[in-house]
Amino acid sequence: MVFRVARFTPDQKRIAVLLLHAPKTAEELNRQLGIPFDELNESLKHMVRLKLLRLEGYPQRYHLADAVVDAVKRRKEIQEKDPFDLRLKATLEAKGVEEAFLRKQMAGIEAGLRKEKNFTVYDVIRAEPIKDGSHYTAYLDVNLSIKDFSSIVRFMYFYGPTSVEVLKPAKITIPMDDLQDALMEMADMIQAYNNEMLKSMAKDELASFSKSLYSPKG
Repeated sequence: MVFRVARFTPDQKRIAVLLLHAPKTAEELNRQLGIPFDELNESLKHMVRLKLLRLEGYPQRYHLADAVVDAVKRRKEIQEKDPFDLRLKATLEAKGVEEAFLRKQMAGIEAGLRKEKNFTVYDVIRAEPIKDGSHYTAYLDVNLSIKDFSSIVRFMYFYGPTSVEVLKPAKITIPMDDLQDALMEMADMIQAYNNEMLKSMAKDELASFSKSLYSPKG
């Protein structure tokens, strides 16, 4: 399923968390969250437009949409079975000349993430492709946990996220063997990349590149 991605403000996240417990009127939200009323109303209107909230009853109370509640429950169920402690949120971007090809590419990236044995995918939100000049751009917002540091290296290299946010834990200890494996994998990846790059360079380009690497910096 493809969604339009909504990037929530901190206030909107607080509203959603409070409404998980029970529906609230705007006055109750204002009193319990301490958000200025005009700012609160703007946030609520935005969330209603996105169909994340609905208004019901008298006095009117804001309810979280069933799909949102189900998504939260699903995340909790995943978390209970998740063996990994490292939790990340990342954005993966892709570009393509043809919209259909880009959609297929993004679907393939999502499928690849879900097949990774060292990842636990909590959520993937896929944005609609946007026309940008002569090409299309699309991105995935991914919420996942990862087994270890070596797996993070793999994620960064093979999926190339444009942004990464560490959600938890606040501190980690990396075992020496995990660090060693990660460093060796990085070395292999960098070497493979360099070899491919050098293959594509003409002789004069290669000479110029080598000179720039080894010339003293002024």
